[in-house]
Parts: sequence; C-alpha cells; structure tokens
Amino acid sequence: MAHRIVVLGAGYAGLTAARRLADGFRRGDVRITLVNATPEFVERVRLHQTAAGQQIRPWPLRDSLRDTGIELLVGRVVAVDPVAREVRLDDGRTTGYDKLVYALGSTDDDSVPGVAEHALKVAGHGGAVLAGARIAELAAAKGTVAVVGGGATGIEAAAELAESHPDLRVRMLVGPELGAQFSRRGREHVQRVFDRLGIEVRAGAQVGEVRSDHLVLSGGGTVEADAALWTAGFRVSPLAAESGVECDERGRIVVDPTMRSVSHPDVYAIGDAARARSGNGTELRMSCATGLPMAMRAAKSIIAELGGATPAPMWFRYFNLCVSLGRRDALIQFLNADDSPRPAVLTGRTAVLYKEAIVRGAAWVVRRSPRLWSRQRVPAAARSHAA
Repeated sequence: MAHRIVVLGAGYAGLTAARRLADGFRRGDVRITLVNATPEFVERVRLHQTAAGQQIRPWPLRDSLRDTGIELLVGRVVAVDPVAREVRLDDGRTTGYDKLVYALGSTDDDSVPGVAEHALKVAGHGGAVLAGARIAELAAAKGTVAVVGGGATGIEAAAELAESHPDLRVRMLVGPELGAQFSRRGREHVQRVFDRLGIEVRAGAQVGEVRSDHLVLSGGGTVEADAALWTAGFRVSPLAAESGVECDERGRIVVDPTMRSVSHPDVYAIGDAARARSGNGTELRMSCATGLPMAMRAAKSIIAELGGATPAPMWFRYFNLCVSLGRRDALIQFLNADDSPRPAVLTGRTAVLYKEAIVRGAAWVVRRSPRLWSRQRVPAAARSHAA
C-alpha cells in the first residue's frame, strides 16, 4: 500500500512541499494529498496591491497540480489527531496519513479589541478584496485610512494606498520609529517616499482599541480615521497546540533543523506555522523568504527518511528584505546572516525590478518549477506502514 503523505495548506510553503514530494518519489509508492480551504492559490505577498484596487487574481490550484499525481482536497481543517494520524475537515470528511506536513500559515492577530469587528485586513484574499472596496469608497469621498503596524506589510500597504488613491488621506501608526528594522539609509529612503506620497506617520502610538471611526491609543488619546487597515502582527491557528503537538507560546509547532516535530516524528511543519532554526542556529521569521526553503528541506527530509537515509539539517542565512513602495519605488535592504540590516540598500526603479523578480520567482517556484532531483523508490517496509 502506498505511503500516505498529507500536506495541510496550499500557500507558498505547502504547495512547494507537495510538488517537491511528488517529484521525489515514483508514482504508486506514495499517495500525496494536498488540503486547502479554497481551490485557489493566492499570492499573499501581493495582497497590499489587491487592497489598493489592483487586479491580482488567484490561480486554480489544479493548474499547479496537473500531471503531478497530487490529490487536491478542498476543505477547512478543524482538527488534527496525531495519535490516530488523522485530519478532520469542516464538512465531516477525514483523511489519514503516515506523514503530515503542517503548513497552515498565519492570519491577522485580532486580539486587540475591535480589530475583528472594525478593521480592514490584508492577510487573506477575501479580506484584501473587501478592504479594496472600502478604500475605494473612502478615496472617492476623500476620507482617511489609518494603517496600523510598521512592519514590511504595513509599509507596503501605506505606500500602495497613497500612490493608487491620491485623494485618500493615509495615516500610519508605528512603533518607536518608521522603518526601525532598516539601516539608516533604508529608513531615510522610506521617509522620503512617505513625504512625497503625503503619508502622515505617528511614531510610538500603540493602539488599544479599534472603533468604527477612530482608534483609541493605549497611552491615552485617539486617532481619527474612517477606517483602520490592521497589519500589526500575525497569529497562527490553534489547531496544532490543541492537537498535543509541541508548540511554542505563539502556537507554532517546534521543529528541528530538518523541519520535523520535536514531539511527533510523523509530523513536519513549515512556513509561518513552524518555529524553526537553521542548522547554523538562525531562528527563521515568518516570511515567504523562509517558507520556501523550509518547504524544500521538509520534502528532502521526508524523501531521505523513507529512502532509509539520514535527513540533513537546513542551513539558511538571510540576504535581503524586499519592500515595495508603490509601483514606482522600492527598498532592498541587504542583511547580515542573522537578519540584522547592513548599511547597503538598493532603491528606485532598480529596486522595483529586483522586488518584482523576487515575487515572480517565488510564484514560478510553486507553480511551474521543474523536477529538481530524480525520483526514488520507497522500500516496501516503509510503504507497508500505511496498511
């Protein structure tokens, strides 16, 4: 009987892992099932463009899975049972596994009062579409949007909204300073772009509550806004922690450098839902830049394990952080191996082309990339484990 591998989540990490696993085994030796809540792949790194009203369409997952032998199961995961090695979906269906790749990603952290009820969001396609419609209305009325959160997502969203809707008033609430994660040159460039686009920045403003027409600050005071776009952090699904798999305080599955759960050897976790360190000790942050290498390593680890070899640890270092600043400018912040900023940056049109190449390259990896290694046969002993 074929060895059953189930991949949960078809984002950048999950889809990449599923395709790599299909590439790594001979047909018939494994049965790979990809579970996703929708039948489409969403370019999450472009959702700030969707919120700005640009047409960024998801593509059917079946296009990426054609001729791979991967079975697509559309449904929302509601429970994982690592003892019975079973996954349950919201419509009552269940699917068993011998190996599980957990790649359910993250969504907006809505723990602050009022965020769930009132804030616009860009962590998912549906939310970004709704945000785009509301922002278009506000732009026509010359209204105000407050972007909350000074990370890369917030910076990209603020610049995109201000450039796409010149009549829209854009405010941004950040931590200690705008672009604190960048070098001095990087911070200065972002500030110049924001000045050019007319974006108001309020530093040191922590939001304690979101209401329909203003924000309440934790330290006192309010910020007027017709709508708030929330980008102040992300959270993962509680499913993994509820299943009994060892997780960190944020609910991310704790894995070793091969992406294998430290508590359940049949479970691998990748992407935002995993707390991972590279073999060189580098802790990997939530990002597409780390999700794809994690997916590659998990697939290679499973292929090695089922082939009777010892999986190798993942070695990773950071190189750059790519941030779009509208369609005509961008910032490429070069990084040290530990993710700290180097003085060097790339800006302007060259940075736009650089960022676009990265985004398109990531989409190509998950959608069209060819087989990177020869297929191997799973020994009969490993295949009979599924019986």
